[in-house]
Amino acid sequence: MSVTFTLDGETITLDAVDPTGTVLDYLRYRLRRTGTKEGCAEGDCGACTVLVGSLNGEAIAWRAVNACIMFLPMLHGKALMTVESLAPRGQLNELQQCMAANGSSQCGFCTPGFVMSLHGRAIGAAGSDLPVEDVIAGNLCRCTGYGPIIEAGETVAEIAQDDAAAVAALQAMAAGSASGEWGNRRWFAPRTADELAELLAQYPDARMVAGATDVGLWVTKGLKNLDTVIFVGDVADLSGIEETAEGLTIGAAVRHADAHGALGRLHGDVDELWRRFAGLQVRNAGTVGGNIANGSPIGDGPPVLIALGATLNLRSKSGTRSMPLEDYFLDYGKQDRRPGEFVESVFVPRPGPDAAIHIAKLSRRFDSDISAVCGAFMLQVAGGTIASARVAFGGMAATPRRASACEAALTGQPFTEATIEAAARALEGDFEPLTDVRGSSDYRVTSACNLLRRLWLREQGETISVLEDLDG
Repeated sequence: MSVTFTLDGETITLDAVDPTGTVLDYLRYRLRRTGTKEGCAEGDCGACTVLVGSLNGEAIAWRAVNACIMFLPMLHGKALMTVESLAPRGQLNELQQCMAANGSSQCGFCTPGFVMSLHGRAIGAAGSDLPVEDVIAGNLCRCTGYGPIIEAGETVAEIAQDDAAAVAALQAMAAGSASGEWGNRRWFAPRTADELAELLAQYPDARMVAGATDVGLWVTKGLKNLDTVIFVGDVADLSGIEETAEGLTIGAAVRHADAHGALGRLHGDVDELWRRFAGLQVRNAGTVGGNIANGSPIGDGPPVLIALGATLNLRSKSGTRSMPLEDYFLDYGKQDRRPGEFVESVFVPRPGPDAAIHIAKLSRRFDSDISAVCGAFMLQVAGGTIASARVAFGGMAATPRRASACEAALTGQPFTEATIEAAARALEGDFEPLTDVRGSSDYRVTSACNLLRRLWLREQGETISVLEDLDG
């Protein structure tokens, strides 16, 4: 079967597609659209930013993504826009003109990526409600020319976008499930959870790919060949959010950008953590379920969800099962997912009024960076006593993990500074983190204890600046 999508309103059909061939390579080497640049090839620098759109009624819902780690089958049934799309007859659009006139381009290599991110904001793409600085957090300028770039984005804050041709093309396409072969390799793009369950029963060793923000690097950096790939990012049954008084049920295929609002309403610290969850392009591609399913010890989502008491729901052709999220992570690279199973959803209880919560991410760079330590604390305090404690960390062990000794030192004790200090001493024995480029073992342990102390200080009314996260 073919991969079919639209580019500038024109329908393109590709009959033979490498399952892990990237959109970036297709644009540059097949279409010669060389305005889209290859910088890092890992979704970090934003030089390859394009806009990808899905049909939403009579309109196109656009989102900025990194073409370097987006695989071609993921374009099936979608619309694509590149920097060349903005000036089809060589006439720069108003944003491009403003960038040029404002001196927003220095060496120029990163400029097309910035233009695409800012154009997305101006046409109301995902994340358009964010400040310019947040929208371009996933775009790096090595010439440090951010000031004029931000000014251009603020000056041209709205652009009229004519999507009539793309809407008509996508409506005519009515793309459903798809599949294809490339030599002895194969790929599938199901549209329902039932289809996904059937495919995994037939191919239990298939690699599931949602946003490719992790698996993409296996290909571009690790040069891996994946024999059977199932793309799950467009499975409708996994793409919903149910928000109730009890909490949130988030489908595994919900993108981080789409989950941000509902998660942020749980607590302000969750909102801030998700704002710093990589750059916008990664949040527009990566999914909540994917961040859990890959079991990374430094994924930002699991420690927060574990501390909040989340429950994971798994599904297969034979049925469903649930477990506390922390039980899913068994060891480095090993999760409690049986053959044929997939992550269906995660339920996050809504914190009660007596919950004392603190969540912080420590990283070498404030925006769009990997955690050295991510700490999440939720204490239930009643009558001055800590009735229960949930303390979880990422970056401290081979998996996201709760700090059991720290929790035991807190539970049932008065909520006092002395209790916090005793719990910090207990926390020192909970983990033996490694030393790597992001931080030493001593730094991680000391920082983890200091995050617990920060919770106490904030509960006493002290002002804690988020910028202090850079120093721990």
